Amino acid sequence: MLGLLTSRVTEFRRIAVLGPGLLGGSVALAVGKRHPDISVVLWGRSQERVAEIREAGFEHITSDLALALNGAELIILAVPVGVMEEVGQQILEIGIMPGAFVTDVGSVKVHPHAALGRLMKKRDVSFIGSHPMAGSERSGFRAADADLFEGAPCIITNENDRPESEVHRLLGFWAGLGTCSAVMSAAEHDRLVARISHIPHVLAAVCALVALENAEDGKFAGAGLRDTSRVAGGDPAMWAEILLENRQEIIPPLKESARILMRLAELMEENKENDLRAVLEEGQLRRQSLENNHS
Repeated sequence: MLGLLTSRVTEFRRIAVLGPGLLGGSVALAVGKRHPDISVVLWGRSQERVAEIREAGFEHITSDLALALNGAELIILAVPVGVMEEVGQQILEIGIMPGAFVTDVGSVKVHPHAALGRLMKKRDVSFIGSHPMAGSERSGFRAADADLFEGAPCIITNENDRPESEVHRLLGFWAGLGTCSAVMSAAEHDRLVARISHIPHVLAAVCALVALENAEDGKFAGAGLRDTSRVAGGDPAMWAEILLENRQEIIPPLKESARILMRLAELMEENKENDLRAVLEEGQLRRQSLENNHS
């Protein structure tokens, strides 16, 4: 993994964002807010959804993929991981302008990029992965936020060995939306996000399932339960897809989580207060390190 990298401003003058959900919508809004001189268009496959977004006030959206791609210098795949290869094939069939860049915002890189990267490489299309580490438990364009990426990390994966000049152009784009970026391999990315993103979602779901076994109990809950279980409110279909795509990296820390929970239960059964406190203190220290890293 390289150190955090930044650049000055985006060099792309026309951008197509494929997928009008939370991330895709936020990219489009962020470009419009920060770089009003840049042309940005959203694409969605559902005409009904496109019409709803247009009626809500965002006019630069279409269900015509060829129209969205026309003249685009940067194409951002903000579609679910499961359909990324299909949309990539459609892009290549329609054709894109020479020198255009393709990136994605998916939270899993190894498997999708092996297939999609191979397709792009055959056509000598510059495909470099992106993963802005920003989001919400909410979904859809209505949850999109022009400031979503402000101060957020963005991981860049250059699996197809594109030139450094191209990597820095993409870094410049994300820096222009307020992120700071790091470059790493797809495998490093998937191992990292399994622990810092995917496992927390699973544990939040477990927290909600156990704490709210009786849903009525929630009326007595304080901020602790809401904070701990917040991300469990995310789209189950999307998260099931993510967890299965990255299962090889998620299963080991998930089993590790189960072992720690069993250890805590054993310590309580055995009334070992000092050992129990030691585990909780280690957790406290690691949580404090998170605050230190973001201060």
